[in-house]
Amino acid sequence: MRHPKVEVVDLFCGIGGLSYGMKTAGFNILAGYDLDWTCQYAYETNTGGKFFYKDVKEVTGDEIQALYSNKKNTIRVLAGCAPCQPFSSYAHTNKHKDENKYNLLYEFGRLVKQVHPDIVTMENVPAIAAFKLKSVLGDFVKALQDENYRMRYQVVYCPDYGIPQTRKRLVLLASRLGDIQLISSTHKKEEYVTVRDIIGNLPPLKAGESCPTDPLHRCRALSDLNLKRIQATPYGGSWKDWPKELLLDCHQKEGGKSFGSVYGRMVWDEPSPTMTTLCTGIGNGRFGHPVQDRAISAREAALFQTFPTTYKFFPDEQNVSLSKASRYIGNAVPPRLGEVIAESIKNHIKNIKE
Repeated sequence: MRHPKVEVVDLFCGIGGLSYGMKTAGFNILAGYDLDWTCQYAYETNTGGKFFYKDVKEVTGDEIQALYSNKKNTIRVLAGCAPCQPFSSYAHTNKHKDENKYNLLYEFGRLVKQVHPDIVTMENVPAIAAFKLKSVLGDFVKALQDENYRMRYQVVYCPDYGIPQTRKRLVLLASRLGDIQLISSTHKKEEYVTVRDIIGNLPPLKAGESCPTDPLHRCRALSDLNLKRIQATPYGGSWKDWPKELLLDCHQKEGGKSFGSVYGRMVWDEPSPTMTTLCTGIGNGRFGHPVQDRAISAREAALFQTFPTTYKFFPDEQNVSLSKASRYIGNAVPPRLGEVIAESIKNHIKNIKE
């Protein structure tokens, strides 16, 4: 029997991490939607899908439906990761949070009802399943159940699937074709991919330098004071190891003592911390190189996110914007997680065809 062709439309696609992972697994990427027009080059170049610069609130089911071939023996997948900022822990301590951002997940649910794709996958931060947000996730789940989808969701610890960072994500899979679930983990703790495995052989850099053979292997310059701080940070340590004269005012206050990883160094034989949009700055988390006196480079961040070295982020890679690269990389779904989701869908299709 001929295997079904799988076609994917990706909402909130960014630079295409999820789409690229699914493409790697053999899926046909049709299109991605995002409100950041600067993602178009990376998305189209790497995934082969068409990029639409459009607010999801303005997207109609008819236009998505028209993207699919709707041929016999074709499986239609609607995928997406609604921006996670409104679901973050910070958002729930911020009195000025924008409640309208929750509507993005409701818009996703609206499009599912209008398009009736065969399979839906949604990826987000684990906090969306916490008690404060259970109604948001619950409403999305109910919308799918009302359309006769069977589904499962779980919090994934990324090292369990060969992703070299301690990222945790909620992954939901839903199908109108039958029961569906994520594939079993691929790595035991002793098999986790580590910082050393990923960046141990990269050319060394000093703060502010770029690698002459890889423009993305570039790190931020440091002020004299911050250079002294990273030099005073031992392997695996943080600002808590500094002499008093190097401490920031906030660290000397009671509230600042909880941020133990800030200005920290990574550890060679463990996965990296979660990559964020600020991951190339030493003051934003444990983003210091294990032994070199600098923050990680954009290339190192991309590798921790499982982007291959062949991934094209910019048309002109000789003039790399570190801020933009960090935002692209930190916001992305790790391509390897996209592969895991795709392999789960392939397993599901195989099971229902047997």
